[in-house]
Amino acid sequence: MALIATNVCDYKELAKQKLPRMVYDYYALGAEDQHTVRENKEAFSRIQFRPRVPIDVSHIDMYTSVLGYNISMPIMIAPTALHKMAHPEEELASARAAATAGTIMTLSSWSSYSIEEVNSTGPGTRFFQLSVYKDRNLVQRVIRRAEKAGYKAIVLTVDAPWLGRREADVKNRFTLPPNVVLKNFEGLDFGKIDKVNDSGFAAYYDACQSIKWLQTITSLPILMKGILTAEDARIAVELGAAGVIVSNHGGRQLDHVPATISCLEEVVREAKGRVPVFLDGGVRRGTDVFKALALGASGLRSIYRPAGAVRPCRGRRGRRQERAEDAQGRARGHHGAQRLRIAEGDHPGPCHHRKRHDPSLTAVV
Repeated sequence: MALIATNVCDYKELAKQKLPRMVYDYYALGAEDQHTVRENKEAFSRIQFRPRVPIDVSHIDMYTSVLGYNISMPIMIAPTALHKMAHPEEELASARAAATAGTIMTLSSWSSYSIEEVNSTGPGTRFFQLSVYKDRNLVQRVIRRAEKAGYKAIVLTVDAPWLGRREADVKNRFTLPPNVVLKNFEGLDFGKIDKVNDSGFAAYYDACQSIKWLQTITSLPILMKGILTAEDARIAVELGAAGVIVSNHGGRQLDHVPATISCLEEVVREAKGRVPVFLDGGVRRGTDVFKALALGASGLRSIYRPAGAVRPCRGRRGRRQERAEDAQGRARGHHGAQRLRIAEGDHPGPCHHRKRHDPSLTAVV
């Protein structure tokens, strides 16, 4: 009997059936022992709700704004490389679906379609993900193209000075399929970029992430992606970041780092409301979204692995948010939260949260 997909985890199983093993493993797996990949998801299960019931929740308002741009729900599409390995419509369909859903898509610099081609799909608020390569002329050219195409912000990845050791890619002898091109760098000398040994990434990556330099060449707001600690959040704020994204690269970089949801409160406390804090990683249901919001996130930039799983199963139609907004709405209704309240000290919580240092301790946060 064919599997009837009712959630994004079901789509993962369907994707496993449809995709070549090399491609599926590239999307689904992470670094070394996969500990962080598993923990990203499992950490959410250790957070429990404390529902409020004598409240009128006949109308649930999930609209919010990110850097001044209104979106229909606090769920966005995070940057993912190489969509074309999953579906021929690639990032174009992802962009259309994000616009239809009324939310933001962040295009990966390692996209299968160019900045301009994705923008040609029509209206929509889009950010552009970037790493600072050693060739700063290259970085400047790419940023100019993003500005000209109307992208609204730069998402600067700061947690990937070297590519993580993804052993599945080594075993599968991962290389880019012949029909997949890094369109934003087409024609440049990126010949080594599809090799398993660091994917040629370190050869082009500037280990000194210079947000100050970026601020001299663009007026776009810059979000720093890859923050896990209060110390790094403080640095990001001091450097003038417009926001921080709590991310561990989906467990694909350094294994045995904490789940992003476990780091969220620490980063939110350090940000002190000076910049918005977003979360990416481990989110599979609307209830996960609600938990992150209750713990202080301004929004979730997390639909990347789920989108990758849905693409080969449902094509363009599958790029919708898979009704995560509906699940989050139900959670809000049961929780007595009528609207998004994301200002400091006014989160839609409370939740029960099992503290990591004492698994038997349940505290209100």
